[in-house]
Amino acid sequence: MQGFFGRYLMVNVGARRWEVVPLDRERLRRTLGGKGLATQLLLEKNPAGVDPLSAGNHLIFALGPASDTAIYGSCRHGIFSKSPLTGLYGESYSGGSVAIPMSRAGFDAIVITGASSTPVWLEISDSRVQFHDAADLWGKDTFQAEDAVLERCGVDGAGAVVIGPAGENLVRYAVVENDYWRSAGRCGMGAVLGSKKIKAVVFHGSSARPVADEEGIKAYARRTVKELKDHKAAQAYRTHGTPMMVALLNTVGGFPTRYWAKGTLASWKKISAEILVDRFGARPKSCRTCFMGCGKFMEIQEGRHKGLKIEGPEYETIYAFGGLCEIDVLDEIAHLNDLCDRLGLDTITAGNMAAFAIEASLRGKIQERLDYGDVDGIAELLVNISERKGLGDLLAEGIRPAAATLGLEDLAVHVKGLEPAGYDPRALKGMGLAYAVSDRGACHLRATFYKAELAGLIDPQQIEGKAQLFLDFEDRCTLFDCLILCRFYRDFYPWEELSKIIALTTGEAFAKEDLQRIASFVVDSTRRFNLREGLTAADDRLPRRLLNEPLEDGRCLTEEEMHQMVQDYYRLRGWNPQGVPPEA
Repeated sequence: MQGFFGRYLMVNVGARRWEVVPLDRERLRRTLGGKGLATQLLLEKNPAGVDPLSAGNHLIFALGPASDTAIYGSCRHGIFSKSPLTGLYGESYSGGSVAIPMSRAGFDAIVITGASSTPVWLEISDSRVQFHDAADLWGKDTFQAEDAVLERCGVDGAGAVVIGPAGENLVRYAVVENDYWRSAGRCGMGAVLGSKKIKAVVFHGSSARPVADEEGIKAYARRTVKELKDHKAAQAYRTHGTPMMVALLNTVGGFPTRYWAKGTLASWKKISAEILVDRFGARPKSCRTCFMGCGKFMEIQEGRHKGLKIEGPEYETIYAFGGLCEIDVLDEIAHLNDLCDRLGLDTITAGNMAAFAIEASLRGKIQERLDYGDVDGIAELLVNISERKGLGDLLAEGIRPAAATLGLEDLAVHVKGLEPAGYDPRALKGMGLAYAVSDRGACHLRATFYKAELAGLIDPQQIEGKAQLFLDFEDRCTLFDCLILCRFYRDFYPWEELSKIIALTTGEAFAKEDLQRIASFVVDSTRRFNLREGLTAADDRLPRRLLNEPLEDGRCLTEEEMHQMVQDYYRLRGWNPQGVPPEA
C-alpha cells in the first residue's frame, strides 16, 4: 500500500535497544495510519491495567499517509499512550514543523517502551537510534532544551520534541513541546516521557514517503491554495486566529467564567482577538504546509512583560486563564501562557486547576490565599505545580485526586479526569455529548461539534437528532486524525476531498461509506481500550455542576437530556446500552 513506509520502530529505552518491525498492508488499509495504527499498537502492546507512569506503558509517535507531502494542513504529528491524568486512552497532536523530519526518519510509527535509569535524549534517524546523556539538560525549560538538543545533533532540518520541568516531575498534565510554542498538550504525554527519563527526541533523515501520485498531490495542493486561500474561514484565521472565538462565545453566553459559574465575562473585549491584533500587533504565523497562519506571533512592547515573545495566546488559553480565572489583561495571560510553555504544562488543565484552587481558597479548604484576577499568585502556583511544592504537589495529580482530597468533588468540572475546553455545554448542548463520550475525556477536538452549533447547522438547544449529526462530525474528525490533518481544514476537506487525498497518497479508492467504516473501526477500538482499562457507561456523563447549576440566563442541561443524547449515540454507533461495541 502506497503512502506508508510499511514499518515501525520499536525502542526500548531501558535496555538501549531498538528494532525495525514490518507492518502488513491490511493493517495499514484498515487503519490509514495515525490514530488508527497507534490505537492498534497500544491494544497489542500495552498490558491491561498498566500504570501509565511505569516502564511497561508504551508511548507512540505516529504519522499518516499525508505527512511530509504538499497536502495543506498535513504538518502534524500525534502522540499516543495510556494517559497518566485519566488512566484511559491518551492522544495529543501538535503542529509546527516536526512532522517533516519525523517522517523522513522513515517510519509510520515510533513505539517507545521501558525506562532509563538516568536522563537521556534520543536521536532517531533513518539509519539508527542513538541514546545520549541528558543529565545536564534535566531541569532546563523547554526552550533551553530544544535549543540544546538541536545544537548537539547538528543536522540541518532536524526537529525536536522536548519536555520541561513539569514532565520531569511527573505532573500528570505535562505536555510535549516543539518549535517553542507548539504543544501536544492534553492527557499528560510529557509525564509519560518524564517517567522514562526522556528529556527530548530529535528526528532527522532523508527517507521519502512513497506516495501513489506525487505530481497529482502537488497539483491538488496548487488547486487548494488557489481556490481557498482567500476563503472567509481562512481569512478569519489569518486575521484573528483562534482568539476570534472570545467574542463569539461571549455573545452566545457560552464562555466559561469564574470556574464555570457563568457563561460571560463582562470585560471580555479587553482580551479579544481585536486587542491581540490591534494593540499588540500580533501577526500571522503558519505551520509548514499551511496557508492559514492561525498562529499569532507577538512581542510585548511595554509594561512589566516588555520583550516577551510568544506565539499565542490561543483561544483555549484565553478562556482558561482569562475566563475561568477572571484575568482581563491580555499581556498577563500571555505571561502565564509563556510560563506554561517553558515549564511544559497544558494551559487548559493548568487554568482549570488554578481556578479550582481559587475556589478552594475562597471556601477555606486550603491555607493558601488566592483570588480571581491574581496573576502573580497564579504564576507562583504554576511554578509550584511544576516543582511539586506545597499545594502544587496535590494539584499536579490532576482534578480528581485534588477534589477528593479537599472534599470538593461537587465543585470539580471534568469528564473522566480531563477538563473541558472553552465551550459551555449548557449553552451548546451538543458539546455536552462531545465531552461525555470523547475517548480521552472532556474534549472539544474529537468532533469539533461547537462548529455545527455555532454555525447554525443545528440548534444548540436541540436534543432530537443531535447524536446523528454529531456522529458524522466525529467520524470525519477521526479520519483527520488517521491522516493527521489540521482540524481547521474541516471546512475545506469534506468526505469527498478526504477520498481524493487518500487516493493520491495511498492509491486506494474509498467511498464515503468505506471511510465511515474505517472511522467506526477506530472509534470502536479506542472504546475497547478504555473498557479494558475499567471504563463504564457511568463515566460517559458530565460533572454534577454542569447538570445541576444553570447559567446566569437560566439555560441548563438536564440529566434526562444527557441520557437521551448518550443513548442515541450508543445506538447509532452499534453499541449496546452499556456503551459496549460488538466484537470486532
